[in-house]
Amino acid sequence: LLFYIRRWEAVQLRFRILAGKPKVSLADHLLNKDYIFDQKFTLTMLSATGTEFVATGLQKDDLFFGDISTLYKGQNTIVDLKIDSHSSVSTKVTVKNLMPSAKAVISFKIPDHKSGKLDVQYVHPHATLNSSIGLNPTPLLDLSATIGSQTVSLGGEVGFDTASSSLTKYNAGISFNKPDFSAALMLEDKGESLRATYVHTVNPTTSVGAELIRRFTNHANSFTIGSSYSVDPFTTVKTRLSNNGKAGMVVQREWRPKSLITLSAEYDSKAVNSSPKVGLALALKP
Repeated sequence: LLFYIRRWEAVQLRFRILAGKPKVSLADHLLNKDYIFDQKFTLTMLSATGTEFVATGLQKDDLFFGDISTLYKGQNTIVDLKIDSHSSVSTKVTVKNLMPSAKAVISFKIPDHKSGKLDVQYVHPHATLNSSIGLNPTPLLDLSATIGSQTVSLGGEVGFDTASSSLTKYNAGISFNKPDFSAALMLEDKGESLRATYVHTVNPTTSVGAELIRRFTNHANSFTIGSSYSVDPFTTVKTRLSNNGKAGMVVQREWRPKSLITLSAEYDSKAVNSSPKVGLALALKP
């Protein structure tokens, strides 16, 4: 059952590779997710009313960052409030079922009065559409969309700055998916780079993947290969190797239901005088 649940989550991630949120592809999950080279602690608590409280602390070099957030989920409304160590207050209100398959998200940060933003998202079995506009006199506009099926999907995104009347971004891509593999080709950075990714599921416990980036401005190529192996239902080991000489590894253990401990390490063969990076993340959830 766990295997088929993971397969269904993979299909959803494949379809949202360019539009909708979260914008995370299978290659990102395999090659980048959980590679944290700092010390991070997350504690999640649930109240009797269903409100979720999350406390997060991050030790990065000699600096410490922390925040406390609350998440309330109503029948059609989700309210997310976060206060960080810099005395900033972030608020996000999500209203679902404005119309079938559509929802609206309003977010803003205090004291930044220019941070207000309105997102409208529409999700259909064969199409997704997301539009975003800044709530200020000269807003930034973003629009992303995807059409297709579980096998083939085509999408793109564009950003426009009303203050300078210029495009801030435009990207496009196509993905092809089968139960045992996923491939994608994306034109990014305003057409200045091309990214190709491939993830193959060898068996229910092992996956391998690769990413190749071609930058047209300086004719440079970069690639990363990686793997993920489930030692048992509670332990996962991931590895990656890049052409820049960096090798990384992640070991993640679900030591109790919904609670994870993650150990990450990375060695740079070109920085022989530097110590390997090591990170530890602990997430506790009842």
